[in-house]
Amino acid sequence: MTQLRVAVDVGGTFTDVCIFDEDTKTMRVTKVPSTPHDPMIAVMNGVERGEINLSDVSLFSHGTTVATNALITRKFPAAALVTTKGFRDVIEIRDGTKDDLWDAYNDVSGPYIRRRDRFEVSERIDFSGRTVTPLDEEEARRVAALLKRRGAKTIAVCFLNSYANPAHETRMREILEEEIPDATVSTSAEILPEIFEYDRFNTAVANAVLAPLVSGYVNRLATHLKDGGYAGDLLLLHSGGGSMTPRMVEKYPVRLAASGIAAGAISAKHIAQQCGYENAVSLDMGGTSTDIALIADGELRITKEWQVEYGHPIIFPSIEVLTIGAGGGSLAHIDIAGSLRNGPQSAGADPGPACYSMGGDQPTNTDANVVLGRLGTSLAGGAKSLDKRLSAEAITRFIAEPLNLELAEAAHAIVAVANANMADAVRLISIRRGYDPRDFALLAFGGAGALHGADVARELNIPVVIVPPNPGVTSAMGCLLVDIRHDLSQMYTGLAANADADDLEASFTALESEASARLRHEGVADENALLQRQVSMRYLGQWRSLSVPMGSGEGALKQAITAFHEQYEREFAFRQDGTPVEIYQLHLAAIGKTPKPSFRPHARTSTHPGTPIDTHPVYFGADGWLDTPVYDRDTIPAGARFRGPAIINQLDSTTVVPPYTHAEIDEWLNIRIHLEEILHG
Repeated sequence: MTQLRVAVDVGGTFTDVCIFDEDTKTMRVTKVPSTPHDPMIAVMNGVERGEINLSDVSLFSHGTTVATNALITRKFPAAALVTTKGFRDVIEIRDGTKDDLWDAYNDVSGPYIRRRDRFEVSERIDFSGRTVTPLDEEEARRVAALLKRRGAKTIAVCFLNSYANPAHETRMREILEEEIPDATVSTSAEILPEIFEYDRFNTAVANAVLAPLVSGYVNRLATHLKDGGYAGDLLLLHSGGGSMTPRMVEKYPVRLAASGIAAGAISAKHIAQQCGYENAVSLDMGGTSTDIALIADGELRITKEWQVEYGHPIIFPSIEVLTIGAGGGSLAHIDIAGSLRNGPQSAGADPGPACYSMGGDQPTNTDANVVLGRLGTSLAGGAKSLDKRLSAEAITRFIAEPLNLELAEAAHAIVAVANANMADAVRLISIRRGYDPRDFALLAFGGAGALHGADVARELNIPVVIVPPNPGVTSAMGCLLVDIRHDLSQMYTGLAANADADDLEASFTALESEASARLRHEGVADENALLQRQVSMRYLGQWRSLSVPMGSGEGALKQAITAFHEQYEREFAFRQDGTPVEIYQLHLAAIGKTPKPSFRPHARTSTHPGTPIDTHPVYFGADGWLDTPVYDRDTIPAGARFRGPAIINQLDSTTVVPPYTHAEIDEWLNIRIHLEEILHG
C-alpha cells in the first residue's frame, strides 16, 4: 500500500499542498485558491486536486491561519473574564506603551473581552503563594450563575499571583464547570504559570476566546479526514515550531496563532542545511506579506515576546519571524507628500491584483512584475490567469501619470520600493541582532520570493541566494519536517550563586514528569521523546532576561552562567562578569520525534541548461528591456549553470535571474543564484 505524507498550508491567497511518497522518495505539489470564509473547504479542495487517497496517507500535517485571522478580525463567541477583585482592568490598562509613540491619534486596540464581560471575585494570594484572602465561594457561584444567564460559552479565569499557587483558580474553574457544564474554561496558571499579570492574563484571555473557534475547526477537519479514510492523528503546526494533536489544541488553541508563519522558517532551516549553509536568512514573500527569519549556527531564533496585534502579548515560545506588508498583492500608492509607497495595504485574494480580473483596479507588486515581463500570463500551474492590460491600466492611472513616468519606469519603481522595504526588514532581524548579512545566504521562497530574492540580496551584499524548486509551497513542506512539541515553564527567582542544585534538579524533574505525560497523551513512545532544559537569567537589577541551555549534573549551573555572559555579549555587545546573575525562570521543551521524509537527490548530469521554452522581453531598470530566455524548471538538468538574465518557470512561482548574476541548478533541492559583483568585485 502506498504511504503518503501530506502537508497543507493555508495562506492569504493560495492553499498549498505537499505530497511526499515514502516509497519512491518523490514529492509533488499542488495549489488551490484559499477560501477565507471557511479554510477547510480549501484544504479539502487541495486534497481532491492533488488526487490524494486519504487511506494511503500515513501523516497529515496542517499549518492554519484560523487562530491568527480570528484575533485580527475579532469574530469571537461570547466570552467572559473572572478575576481578582480590583484587577478587572488589567488587560485594558496594559503596560501603557504604544506602537507609535508620537502619534497621539493612533490608539492601541481594545482588549479581546469587553469591560462589561469582566467580573471580579474576592480572593488574594501573595507573591510567595500564601493565601491572604480565601476565595469567596458564595460570590464565585453568583458570578457563575450570572455568566450562565448571559450565555457565556468560554471563560478565562485570571487571579493575581496564581502562578505561585493555582488553588483559587482551580476551585473557580470547578464552580464554573458545575454551573455551566458546556462552557470552556481557561485558567491563567494552567496556560502560563508566570509572573507579570498583564502578560499572563492576556495570554489566557486569547486562549479562551480562540477555544471554541479553533477546536471547532480542527475537529471538523479531523472528522472530514477520518471519513475520507485517514486513520492517523491530524497534526497542527504551532508557533513554537512543533506540532500538536487535536486533543492538545482543545486545551491550548492560542498556540496556533502564527502557525503558518513558523512553517516557512522551519522549512528554510532544513533547506539551508541541505545546501551546506548554517547561516541563512529566509525571505518568505506571499500574497499579502513577507515573513523574514534568521537561522544562525543552524538554529532559528526563539522569542517569548510576540503578538498578533500590538498591545496584546501572547507569551509562548515562538519562532522569531518579522512580518511586513510586502506581498504580491501589496498595493502601490502615492502618499499625501507625493512619494511612492508600497503596502502594507493589500488587495488580498479577493479582489486581488488588477490582473486577476476580479474587480481589483489598484496596482500591486504582481501587476508591476507582469508589466515588467517577470511574470507570464498565469499562476499556480494555470489555476489563475493574468491580464497584462489591466495591470498596465492600473499602474498608468495611479502611479505613472501622477509621477510623470513611463509605464515600465513606474512598474520598476514599484518593485524597487518593495525590495527596499524587504531589505530594511532583513537589516532589522540581522544587523540589529549583531549579525552581518554578508555572512549569510538568502533563502527566497513563497509565491513571490524568487522574483525579488536576487535584488534584495544585492542591496544587502548577500553573496548567495537559494531558491527551492517549488518556492510557493515551501511553507507547506515545513509542516512535514516538524516534531510534536510542548513548552513548559516555572518561575524560579533568586541569585544563581545561591541556587540549590538539588532544588533546581527537583523543579526540572517535575516539569519533565508533566512533559512526558503530555507526550504519552499524544501517542509519543518514550524512545521518541526528547526533553530539553533551558534557564532564563539576567543581571541583578534588570527586568528582561535571556534564555540559555541548561544541562544536568554537577557543573550544569556554572556552565549556564558562562553561556549567559556569552549570549548577553552577542545580543548587546558588552558583558558584566562582575555583576551577580539572577535566575528568573526555568523552561522545558518536550519534543516527540516524528519520522521525517528522506529525499533522494538527483545525479548531476550536465552543466548546459538545455533549450529555453521561450524568449521574453524583460525590463531590468538601467539595463532596459532585454530578450530573456525562459526555462521550464522541470526540464533543466541537475548541475546546469547559466548566466543571467533568465526566467525560470515553476508550477507555483517564477525565479528571475538578473543580468549581473549567474544561476546554478544544484541537486534536487535548489537554484543557487550567485551575485558575481559581490563574489568577485
